[in-house]
Amino acid sequence: MLQYTQLPLDRHSSDRKDPNWLINKRQGGRYVLINNDHNLFIPDSPIAAFADYQAVKAFDVDNAIYLGEHKRQHYFALDVSVPLAEEKQFAGYEFVDIRKYGPVVDAHDAAILVLARGLCHWHKTHKFCGRCGTQNFIAEAGHARKCSNKDCRHLTFPRTDPAVIMLVHYPFSDGIERCLLGRQASWPQGVYSTLAGFVDPGETLEAAVAREVMEEAGVAVENPRYIASQPWPFPSSLMLGYMAKAKSTDIFIDQDEISEARWFSRQELQEFDNWGDEGEHFKLPRKDSISRFLIDSWIAQNEDQE
Repeated sequence: MLQYTQLPLDRHSSDRKDPNWLINKRQGGRYVLINNDHNLFIPDSPIAAFADYQAVKAFDVDNAIYLGEHKRQHYFALDVSVPLAEEKQFAGYEFVDIRKYGPVVDAHDAAILVLARGLCHWHKTHKFCGRCGTQNFIAEAGHARKCSNKDCRHLTFPRTDPAVIMLVHYPFSDGIERCLLGRQASWPQGVYSTLAGFVDPGETLEAAVAREVMEEAGVAVENPRYIASQPWPFPSSLMLGYMAKAKSTDIFIDQDEISEARWFSRQELQEFDNWGDEGEHFKLPRKDSISRFLIDSWIAQNEDQE
């Protein structure tokens, strides 16, 4: 199961536009708190911490973002990124990047937390109208921003950046199938991952797969096959996972894209360590990522055929 994909919420897309409908929901709401893109957790634990109205009413609750309803509980996101917010208001808890605990956070909670994180990040980076430059304000329970210029009143909606991520494979002449993984210099030592890149305007997903693999590694591919998708709001991506067969094996690296790329067999990958492990040994990507999901799925294909 892909982490961050199990969102249980009824988003009440029509109801949330009614300010009167929201009033009672706020007072009985469960709040997902965000502090500088970090979520609130019980210290040293993968258990998410939620707040009630009494704990957050000193903040700007009227501008809390409505997330949705699950089991008669209404969820809101609230950005509390103010000086010393963590120390003063939330002693006994900790704000951390959810990826610290990613794969072991409850699946429903994880999906709610990253939704809150993504929406709060969008709001803080879209404070001004993209048409006229005037300051805009929260609208539609946090699912839009509206320009305050009465001659403009442009509505802006949360953005999601589509990105393809692909496991490229090829049956070598020695009878061993291998996959193509690359690494960026900024990653922890030894980490290799599947290739990925953003979709260009006017481009199909399949064309983006072929283009990105060629740009990053100089390898031509064919028959891109969709596998799964994963929201990745770090800060605002939707990852669209593919597998594709290579038409060639020679690698030509574009240093502007990645620092290294190599072919690995299933046996080699099974001997890799994990992201976060110490040492100089090769490492697989994060367990909560679609990159890891694609790699694990490809390894499992060989097991299914045996």
